[in-house]
Formats: sequence, C-alpha cells, structure tokens
Amino acid sequence: MSKTAFIFPGQGAQYVGMGKTFYDEYEVSRRTFEEASDAIHLDMAKLCFEENDDINITEYTQAAMVTTSVAMLRVLEEKGIAADMTAGLSLGEYCALVAAKAMSFADAVKVVRQRGILMQEAVPVGQGAMSAVLAMDAAVIEEVCESVEGIVSIANYNCPGQIVITGETDAVAKAGELLKERGAKRVVPLKVSGPFHSAMLTSAGQKLGEVLKDVEVMNPVIPYATNVTAELITSAAPIKDLLTRQVASSVRWQQDIEVMMANGVTRFVEIGPGKTLAGFNKKINREIETINIETTQDLEKVLS
Repeated sequence: MSKTAFIFPGQGAQYVGMGKTFYDEYEVSRRTFEEASDAIHLDMAKLCFEENDDINITEYTQAAMVTTSVAMLRVLEEKGIAADMTAGLSLGEYCALVAAKAMSFADAVKVVRQRGILMQEAVPVGQGAMSAVLAMDAAVIEEVCESVEGIVSIANYNCPGQIVITGETDAVAKAGELLKERGAKRVVPLKVSGPFHSAMLTSAGQKLGEVLKDVEVMNPVIPYATNVTAELITSAAPIKDLLTRQVASSVRWQQDIEVMMANGVTRFVEIGPGKTLAGFNKKINREIETINIETTQDLEKVLS
C-alpha cells in the first residue's frame, strides 16, 4: 500500500505574507499564531504578515517558519489528512517532530527561538560562509573539503547536483576554487548570516542541548526521518541527542527522502512556504509525487 509523508522546508524559504491565507480563513491557524506569540512573547502575525526586516534574521526566522508550517499542518489534520511518516529540512525537522507528536508545538517554538539566537551568536558576522556546489559528485566535494586547510565541510546533501558547503569564509572560498577546477558547473555563495551545519556551530549545539534538557519529548506516533543519520526514528530516546548534533552536522536530505521511499512512501506533501523541497524531489527521483501546500487554494490538491 502506498504511503504519504509530510515534509517541511527550512530557513531561507520565508517571506512576508507566508501563511496569511490560512490565518485569514481558519480558526485553528489563527490559534496557532496566537499560541506561538504567547509562548515566545513576540507578535507572530505582525512578524509574518507586515513588512519588516526581522523575518530574515535567524533568531526570528526560525520561530516564524515553524509557526507558519504548523498553522498549515493543523488545517490538514483538521480535515482528516494524515501522514505515515514525516521529515523536515534542518529547521523543518522541528515541524516534523510536531507532526509526529514527539514534541508539543509550544515547546518547538520555544526551542527554535533559542536555537536561532544561539546559532546567530556562535560565529561573528563575516567569519563564516556557505556556497552551493552545482553538478558535482558528493564524494569529490567531500575529498576537496578534507584537503583544504581550515574548517569547511558539507552542510546539505540536498539532491543530486546540489550540495552546500559551509565553514570558515576563507576555507569555503578556497574549496569553491578547487571544486571549479575539478569540474563543478557552478559554485554559488549563499546570502546567509552564518556557517550553518558546520563544526563552527558545535558550541551552539551544546548550548541547545542544555535548553532541550527541560523539554518533554515523546515517542513519535509516526516515524520521522532525522537529518543527522537519515534513519527513521520511532522512539523518544535518541531525539534530544540528534537535535543537539543537528546544529553542526550535515543535513542528509536526499538520504531522508530515499529512506522514506524505501519504506513505502510514494507521495510527499510539502507543507510551508515555497517549493524548495519539491524541486529537490524531482532531482532525487522523477517518479516522486510531491504536492505543495502554501496557500489555502492548494488544499484542493490533497482533498480531491
């Protein structure tokens, strides 16, 4: 029997106005924004719907993205649309935990608020960088990163032909030059505020581990695929350790999708702003069906 997975985007997909149609049309979505506002003492509707610069600052972005995606998720749940598995790209993993009932929404918002602050504070602006490497084999990228002096590694295994490297500014630049020499189609510097998913954020992960000590984590009611090891998690036991490690570990997104497909998933529902994950899925396997839920009009795709 074919299975469905809910998948959630990460930081970078945010924009002013995301989730507005759900907020306007569904009481459960409005309550979600209000719950987030109460949990972290920020006006989430104002942050997400009114023109502002904060929405692109990590310490605000992460809470905004999780709130928006869960506000959409709850409408799907209210309409009886269920998933057999779930996963999220980096920050999106917290939405996956909420969808799997492994963490409460209020706790998820509180944790990602702290996660954003810790990540922002970990590395002074300008000392870290990230670049997307296009059309190059992962093994070659790994080899080049290991050969460069300084901190540089793979941040994201997004899909075949798109891998992101991260680390110290000079080391990332040097790796980019070497990768172009080795035949990379393009190496594109990303507009980010830090070297996410690099060893430079190890201290931020450790501090997040302290935050997580006071958070209740339950056994997932459906399996979720973790970014750190690309395994399906069915127990609460490893979750806090995985979330602690995730801050400085590579995001194995392609492998997450592949493990869910190997376990029977044939339909993916991307819940949240943008269509980034659908784009990755097309490159991972052209046979994958991915439905995007970004506005209330998109609900027809899963209801029909």
